[in-house]
Amino acid sequence: MKRTLASLATAAVLLSSCSLYGQTMPNPNKDTHEVSVVLPAPLPATPENIAKLKLPAGFHIAKFAEGLQSPRVVVVSPAGNIYVSSRDAGTITMVSPDGTTKKQVLALQDVHGMVVHNGTLYYVTINEAYSAPINADGTLGTSKLIIRGLPDAGQHVDRTLAVGPDNKLYLSVGSTCNTCDEHNKAQATMQRFNLDGTGQETFATGLRNTIGFNFQPSTGSMYGWDDGVDWQGDKVQREELNKIEMGKEYGWPYILADGERNLYLTPPHGVTMEQWDAKTTRPVLTWTAHASGMQLIFLNGAGLPADYNGDALASMHGSWGANPPSGYEVVRIHFEGATAKTITPFAEGFLMPARGGSGWARFARPFGLAQMQDGSILLGDEQNGILYRISYSK
Repeated sequence: MKRTLASLATAAVLLSSCSLYGQTMPNPNKDTHEVSVVLPAPLPATPENIAKLKLPAGFHIAKFAEGLQSPRVVVVSPAGNIYVSSRDAGTITMVSPDGTTKKQVLALQDVHGMVVHNGTLYYVTINEAYSAPINADGTLGTSKLIIRGLPDAGQHVDRTLAVGPDNKLYLSVGSTCNTCDEHNKAQATMQRFNLDGTGQETFATGLRNTIGFNFQPSTGSMYGWDDGVDWQGDKVQREELNKIEMGKEYGWPYILADGERNLYLTPPHGVTMEQWDAKTTRPVLTWTAHASGMQLIFLNGAGLPADYNGDALASMHGSWGANPPSGYEVVRIHFEGATAKTITPFAEGFLMPARGGSGWARFARPFGLAQMQDGSILLGDEQNGILYRISYSK
């Protein structure tokens, strides 16, 4: 994957933005399409760049902690300690509640997803999941291997997990590919376990890569952000926000987005495309193609405007296969009661036009999201190793 991205970066520098033509996964109504490869140039997070960020009225953003190595998932314990995983470094780092100190509390290759539950930190690598008690000082006690034998990753290595209102452990397993017939039936699914790792069952299928998912506090329903397939053009396939329910099929790789049929694959023997379509659950909302959703959190009302209570935020890591680029932002998912109604930008401006190269630059790749006890929001930038704090004042 890193070699592939490196080659794409070289292509973007040499060609600015290149176009590939073919019949890869066409839309049912057309035979050819154009694919753009555009990688924005990385920039430092200078005060001048941060000052250009756009947030809703009353919200403010500032650096909270720096010097982190490729921060990914962010979670906060009831004591206020902040845990940040780095898959590249193979570490979990604890950041103090005021952001002034950092301490590595775990070293484990490919560690990524985390969740805090009842005094325990659960975390996952590509093939295994562990639990570790959280000590009084925030460090971790002896880890216990609770799940082994998760499928090999292929294209999607970022396992994530959460604990549901049923006190079960939910674990997302992405596909090995952009679009293909998977031979391991655990790929592209949501798996469910007991907290001790026993009782594995497939909760939902047809989810290409649902890195960001969480449970709506008021209803207990699971919502997940599924990243769409690449190589279909700048505006296809739109990203999916799904309400993920037990036993349901969400379409991939045969039915994509809000009903697009993949004409280059055939459903399993004896099943027609029409039958697969009929059993596919549509997304509740869709968003810009290739934005690449990462962590998703639901907000409590502490310290925020009243209409944010119960809404969700999702971080958009940013595209490589769209012109203009998409993502590089945080979006707000507004709920009315139990229903997701709209997706709108919440924090944007990390992406900007630039001279030369691909014509674009970025000073962040947003990933981690967490809410602190005072209601403020932590946002992790994987590119520059920064945690930002987003606060609100009238």
